[in-house]
Amino acid sequence: MSQHVIAVTEELVAPILEEENLELVEIEYKKEGSNWFLRVYIDKEGGVDIEDCGRVSEKLSKKLDEVDPIPGAYFLEVSSPGAERPLKKEQDFERAVGKHVHVTTYEPINGSKVFEGELVSYDGKQLEIKEAKASALIPRDKVASARLAIVF
Repeated sequence: MSQHVIAVTEELVAPILEEENLELVEIEYKKEGSNWFLRVYIDKEGGVDIEDCGRVSEKLSKKLDEVDPIPGAYFLEVSSPGAERPLKKEQDFERAVGKHVHVTTYEPINGSKVFEGELVSYDGKQLEIKEAKASALIPRDKVASARLAIVF
């Protein structure tokens, strides 16, 4: 059911984001406690602001009411992915080259499943991450999750 909700939401939000010159980062539909949440994360070069989120939320809410793909009550949240934005699509990895990232893998690579450092390169097949002491080459299909990371 949640995959259906995500797919329908993606279909409904795509033209809104195109019109607003915004990018879809991720859609989540999950239960927390007794409440369901439909979260739509959006972004643009330089970041989104509260007005961007408000416009998308209002337009998407109307479309969701028309199509009504979700049985029962839920909360719609439209927001920025934040400073530690997830990296999911090819262009996310391409744009993250030169930035600090946190990557976990499905299986150990060089004895580790967690890597944090600068994403030195990405060629569509593998990531090169320069950590404090060494560099690691990680096949893209072994990446379980990846996100930008803040350096303190």
